[in-house]
Amino acid sequence: WALHMKNVTMSLSGQYKCTFSTYPYGTKAAKIQLIVKAEEERHYLKKVWLNETLEIPCLEDMTSENLSTYPLKWLVGENGRKEELVTKEPSCPAVYRNSSMVYWQRVLLGFNNALKVSPPKITDDGRVFSCHVLYHPERVQKSSTTVRVFGK
Repeated sequence: WALHMKNVTMSLSGQYKCTFSTYPYGTKAAKIQLIVKAEEERHYLKKVWLNETLEIPCLEDMTSENLSTYPLKWLVGENGRKEELVTKEPSCPAVYRNSSMVYWQRVLLGFNNALKVSPPKITDDGRVFSCHVLYHPERVQKSSTTVRVFGK
């Protein structure tokens, strides 16, 4: 016997009990603890030369998904601090956050919501760029890319 669930949300987390009657042995029961994760994250490493354009796909191995139908945002992090760079709502133009002078006028949302940083600088080395896609109010898929910048 199996329980099949669709459109699973975090509210379905908990203990489930299956009980059935058998003859002549009587009632049998089994319990299972279901834990629904809210986030799924993949990590990547991207190498780029100084002064070339850095392009980071939002979800590298999710090319079949149409990202334009979901809200997403790009963030950059360093030393545990994250800063929002770009947000994109479905059927709306991208909104660039000008709070960071480091990335002001250097970031652009490209094809399939890839983040383009041009030109990459030595200060970008070691920074983590992450894309967050909101598939459901309780489900976020994340892709984090650590950048390594090299000089010639």
